Amino acid sequence: MGSYAYPQTLVDTDWVHDHREDPDVRVVEVDVDTFAFEEGHIPGAIGWDWASQLCDTRLRDILSKAGFEALMGASGITPQTTVVLYGDNNNWFAAWAFWQMKIYGHEDVRLMNGGRTKWLAEGRELTFEEADIAPTTYVAKDADMSLRDYQGALAKKVDAGSLHLVDVRSVAEFTGELLAPPGLPETCQRGGHIPGAANVPWGEVCAPDGTFKSRDELAALYAARGVTGDKPITAYCRIGERSSHTWFALKYLLGYEDVRNYDGSWTEWGNLVAAPIERP
Repeated sequence: MGSYAYPQTLVDTDWVHDHREDPDVRVVEVDVDTFAFEEGHIPGAIGWDWASQLCDTRLRDILSKAGFEALMGASGITPQTTVVLYGDNNNWFAAWAFWQMKIYGHEDVRLMNGGRTKWLAEGRELTFEEADIAPTTYVAKDADMSLRDYQGALAKKVDAGSLHLVDVRSVAEFTGELLAPPGLPETCQRGGHIPGAANVPWGEVCAPDGTFKSRDELAALYAARGVTGDKPITAYCRIGERSSHTWFALKYLLGYEDVRNYDGSWTEWGNLVAAPIERP
């Protein structure tokens, strides 16, 4: 992993195994399927529910600064804690948590490469026991919104052609054949994609075991779709979780400087009256 732009943001399963009882490390599993954590998790890990603990469900927004501080404090995390995130779906929701922690300025946060799937595939230890956590008082930095795009600002950049726009959904979603992956409730009125977007499905950045491909492979993958880092980049998907995974790869593995996640994504754009879309 040393060839990545910021290799310290990614750790392997061996590292997590060796540091899971380190008092300065907090391992967190982030899932959409919260039953997975209850069915067995990394010893010492705590669990966050993406849908209820990492979102303001009334506003459809990320946590407020106060809400973020409350979650960190209840999780026994201080600004000096090394936080290692992992989860289901090859770290979709762990990457969302990583993105939000960076918005609020947490210095040392990392992803476990390959997520829950790789830990299970290697036959590593699981526990049903809850970790004994001593609460802390956490003071976050002011939100860094340079990591996030909003629809109004994005629309202006799309019109001006001043960015690379990466749609990380499946080909069928990109073309409008599907409005949402089967079984997922958040949907839209129209299928298609934002004009000018390049389709680089999120799964193409992963090897068969769920770990990220090499830096050279990632650079070639995006360059083949015209995304080279010479302009600002915004990634989007359906609700922002898959695109946070791509955001991580572009910003921390490839080192492209100006990368944003449009978490409103297609459920916002595809429902807006008169917002332009493209289809084949």
